Amino acid sequence: MDLKDFIRDVPDFPQEGILFRDITPILKNADAFNTAIDLIRQKCSELDFDTIVGVESRGFIFGAPLACAMGKSFVPVRKEGKLPGDTISASYSLEYGSNTLEIHAGYIVPGSRVLVIDDLLATGGTIEATAELVERSQGVVAGIGLVIELNGVVGRERLKNYDVFALIQYLIWDA
Repeated sequence: MDLKDFIRDVPDFPQEGILFRDITPILKNADAFNTAIDLIRQKCSELDFDTIVGVESRGFIFGAPLACAMGKSFVPVRKEGKLPGDTISASYSLEYGSNTLEIHAGYIVPGSRVLVIDDLLATGGTIEATAELVERSQGVVAGIGLVIELNGVVGRERLKNYDVFALIQYLIWDA
């Protein structure tokens, strides 16, 4: 199954000039969704990790079922103000603005090895901020798994110190 067949291109979303790669057609097809989870599981099966961190919100969609399938704990990284209790935060820039992410303080066991999961890598700001949260929590980023990577932008370069894999690759100018 070619997962690219289940990616919908949405021009000018969330703002003019952005070509949004929509993963929701994967989700509405049970076979495609199961294939995506299984492929991510296969790609990270050689990594040594005990916790999966999913980035709001589409990283939750892939990270939580992966954690269940692999018997790992799952820790959400959310936008500022969405987690109750004590949190650690990191701010970042993205293609069309800036944002702040938070993780629960104490949810990453010091020294634990963490797999970060998200749907898409473009400029790398979101994943870089998430890696910072893991490291500030005294965890180790064991790897970063993505459904889609946009090549031709700085995302991979910003994450050059991490083991990164993606199921689908696009050149930024592919239509």
